[in-house]
Amino acid sequence: MTPEQLHKYDSIRPFAPEELPEVFDRLVQNEQFCQVLAYLYPGVPVEAIRQKMHQCKTNLEFQKAFCYEFLKNLLAKASLGCDADFSNLDLRNRYTFISNHRDIVLDSALLHVMLFDAGCDTTTEIAIGDNLLKLPWVKDIVRLNKSFIVQRSLPMRQMLAASKLLAEYMHFVIAEKNDNVWIAQREGRAKDSNDRTAEAILKMMTMGGEGSIKERLLSLHLVPLAISYEYDPCDFLKAQEFQLRRDVADWKKGPMDDVVSMQTGIMGYKGHIHYHAAPCIDEWLRALPDDMPKTEFYTAVAEHLDHEIWRGYRLYPSNFVALDLLRGTAEHYTAENRQRFEAYLDAQLKKVQLPNPDWAFLRERILTMYANPAINQLSVI
Repeated sequence: MTPEQLHKYDSIRPFAPEELPEVFDRLVQNEQFCQVLAYLYPGVPVEAIRQKMHQCKTNLEFQKAFCYEFLKNLLAKASLGCDADFSNLDLRNRYTFISNHRDIVLDSALLHVMLFDAGCDTTTEIAIGDNLLKLPWVKDIVRLNKSFIVQRSLPMRQMLAASKLLAEYMHFVIAEKNDNVWIAQREGRAKDSNDRTAEAILKMMTMGGEGSIKERLLSLHLVPLAISYEYDPCDFLKAQEFQLRRDVADWKKGPMDDVVSMQTGIMGYKGHIHYHAAPCIDEWLRALPDDMPKTEFYTAVAEHLDHEIWRGYRLYPSNFVALDLLRGTAEHYTAENRQRFEAYLDAQLKKVQLPNPDWAFLRERILTMYANPAINQLSVI
């Protein structure tokens, strides 16, 4: 990055290699971060970790030295394993992965593990909302981990300028930095797992680049990415949020809600996890008429991304049992699968902490979360 480019994107970009030593020193002086280190590396002196950090000369080296090992250990403890299918891609090329969004932290983090394991020579730069970066040390960690910041809490006029800067940065990452990008298909997680691409995300992308809106999307090389978790550790929290939004007139998340979701999502049991990359949509995009009205264009692209993501889900017995419990269409699972899922559902509901829990509503919400991937996939196959 030239100094001018570095400066233009200062407010949103990940740290540059020359900034890393200062960031490492700042982190190990932070009390909360040191508590995290003590939990992750019991008995290891902070100074030893600081020295290992300073051996990392790039963000990618930091990911390999710290994040990869942590995530591999986490998968061993909190899952039955994670696998990925990148057979539709040439991983020597650079792509913008646009995916459904289940887990605040792990969706992009585990993608990086899968890319390393597939022999890719880089990971992705990650789009992350500034609402998740309330703590200064967390902001440092995500920017170390190749994240760029989506500014969400701005007045309308500033929001337009911020969206344009974000779009320009994404194009810059693909074209100039020769790296990949990961972005969720919509702002925030789809709490009911009914994954739909927000056209606003596509419109933002076309605020950067050059040429027609089609040419601008083509230069980002979009790849629909389907992420499937057998179990979502945050399902009861999401159900709880549905009831709060229903019952409390102007309910808003508290400052700790996202932190609790992050911790629960990372540490909770996930069963099997699968990533499926559909073919890059460039060829499909090129076939669209050049004179297509803008509104029709964005709708068509969003729909195509949705259908590719739905096709890519790996469905588990949990999805089919939930669909059966909602709609009475029993197939693709055994009596033992059903018994196991119902026991899981009861255990998750017991974690709900509300003054007046509406059990029937909460149960229906969780069932819907597990049924929707099956409903959507069956609609396109």
